Amino acid sequence: MLNIPDKRLALQAYEQILELIQKGEIRPGEFVNERRLAELLEMTRTPVRDALLILEGEGLLMRHGRGLQVRQMHIEDYMDALQIRSLLEPEMARMAAGRIRTEELASIRARLESLRATELGARADRATVRSVDEDLHDMIAEAAGNPQLGQIIRNLRRQTQMFDLRAMPERLADTCDEHLRIVEALSSSDVDAARDAMRDHLDKVRDSIIQRLTRR
Repeated sequence: MLNIPDKRLALQAYEQILELIQKGEIRPGEFVNERRLAELLEMTRTPVRDALLILEGEGLLMRHGRGLQVRQMHIEDYMDALQIRSLLEPEMARMAAGRIRTEELASIRARLESLRATELGARADRATVRSVDEDLHDMIAEAAGNPQLGQIIRNLRRQTQMFDLRAMPERLADTCDEHLRIVEALSSSDVDAARDAMRDHLDKVRDSIIQRLTRR
């Protein structure tokens, strides 16, 4: 078992490697090199090795022989994961309604409105978009009060990021509007509206992907 300092270093390495994958600096299908990552992150190999094991456990890395490879997410895998999210996340939003502090929701609302305004004039920074999206979903997961459910959904969300707003930049304005409706339902403590707003958001994500694929 890891002691506290080692665990902190492993989690720090995990977050940094995850960010490299999310940014596309380590691409799907690419093998990860423990020694090179340790040099890049300026760490010893032990926390990097522990971080890679966590990412493997979450399904973001796949083992091939003695090496680890960034998972290539096929459309069938994505749609399966999205279907599971559609079953779980609306219920989690329902559980979270009325349990999030007003100031937290106000902050998320302001950030979403700022992104929405930015989209009208110039392309928003991808890191900012991802940050707001993750903060909203993490806030809902924490407020729902079921850590295991939150972790399952968090893993699914990370696996499906290959089809996020980088792949569908035209979805930015709609995504902001859908998130704002979720925030409004959470703010009003309307459990049914929160559930329905989350379900509507995920349905629209699915429909957009299907439309994109059928246009090819």
